[in-house]
This record gives sequence, C-alpha cells and structure tokens, in this order.
Amino acid sequence: MTTNQSIFDGFQPNRKLLAAGLALGGLGAVAGLTGTVLIGVALATAGRGWVRQLDTPPGERAARALQQAKAASQAGVDAWRNAASVN
Repeated sequence: MTTNQSIFDGFQPNRKLLAAGLALGGLGAVAGLTGTVLIGVALATAGRGWVRQLDTPPGERAARALQQAKAASQAGVDAWRNAASVN
C-alpha cells in the first residue's frame, strides 16, 4: 500500500450513472434559476403597477418628508438658540 492506486483498486463508479446524475443536476439547476427569474419578473411587474396607481408618487412623498424633516430640524435649532440667548 505504498501508492494511491492500491487504495482505490476496488472503487469503480458507474460512469453512465454519474453522467446521467450530472445532466439531471444541471437541468435542475437551470430550472431552479429560471423559476427564480420568473418570480422576480412577476413581483417587479406587480410592484410597478402598484406604484402607478398610487395617488402620490413615492418620489414626491420622499421629497415632502425630507422638506418636513428639514423644517423640523431648523425649528429645533431656532428654539435652542432662542433659549440659549434668553439665559
């Protein structure tokens, strides 16, 4: 038992079975990937349709919220400065 050949003498897998398993595994991977892509496309299409039917577009809502946050922040700064100048 000085060579690797003597260790694997009795191990002889069926090559046809290995090839068939590899082919089926590859087909399964392709089918799984195709299914994942189809799910993504369906969800993206539904999301776009949902956004289109909103009364206010998301970008406009985000801009309004940012403007409100800036105004609130400025009001807080002004109140802090007024309180600091009174004391």
